[in-house]
Parts: sequence; structure tokens; C-alpha cells
Amino acid sequence: MFELPADLNPALAGISWMRGRWEGTGYRQWPGQDKSEFFCQVEFNDNGGPFLHYLCQTFTVDAELRPAEPLWMEGGFWRPLADGVIEVSLSTEDGVAELLYGKVQPGRIEVVTDAVVRPPQAAVEYTGGRRLYGNVDGKLLWSFDRATTQHELQSWMWATLVRA
Repeated sequence: MFELPADLNPALAGISWMRGRWEGTGYRQWPGQDKSEFFCQVEFNDNGGPFLHYLCQTFTVDAELRPAEPLWMEGGFWRPLADGVIEVSLSTEDGVAELLYGKVQPGRIEVVTDAVVRPPQAAVEYTGGRRLYGNVDGKLLWSFDRATTQHELQSWMWATLVRA
């Protein structure tokens, strides 16, 4: 049973289950690359405002599946709007900025890219994506599908995370 904190901004009620730090391992695969395991750490925090601050970091793993070298990172804000819509603004370590929208459902949020801005030197010519966050048996199931100028939207990274 999950209880809403007394000091939670009412706008966050539908996404409050995401608050906190989550971590675990998952897999990544992309055309031309072998499937590999990675470590993922996701944090959702609030400061009393009508939004969550978000940080996602991924790492290669060592033989014991512990984080080793940084792979990819993004951060931003999750803002619930009217009628169960959520707006997510993100940016990555290599300068890509993205705006996504989706619907909040009980224990499940799927967001899809509305707009992408990327610098000419971005490592990947990212054009859009879809992210899924689901609360299943107290775990956070996370997936990131992406599209680039060379590849249509397809699965890229997915992980099962537990509260840290």
C-alpha cells in the first residue's frame, strides 16, 4: 500500500509513486551493436512545486554487475497537466533537448517525443523516442525506444529497477 506524503504538491498525486531513487540492471541493443547489460540509476525528486526533477544515469557493468564506466545520462522535469496529461522536458550530456507528452495511468506512464533539438556535434542523430515507466510489484520497469536519422523507432534500452 502506498500513502501520499502530507507535504506532496497535489499536482503530483498521480505520479507520486515514482518519487525516490531506483537502480538495477538491464539490457541495451542497437543495430550493428551486440546486446549488452548495463546498470541504470533513476531519481525522481520534488521540492514542493508542481513537478518532479528527474535524473537518469547509465553505466557499463563489471563482472559483478556493478556500475563501471558512464554510458549515457539525461535530466529534466516531469510536469503533470490537466486531464492526466504529462509534459516531460529532458536534456542529455551531449546537448540533445527533448519535449515529450503522454498520459498518466495508474502505475504506468508512457511518453512520446513531440520535439527534439540537437547540436551538430551530437554523438547520435537522435530524432525521437518513447519511454515507458511502469510500477509492477513495487519495481520500476523502464524502457527507452529511440529513432535516429538512420533507424526507425525501435527498442534501445530496458531495465528492471528497485528502490535504492
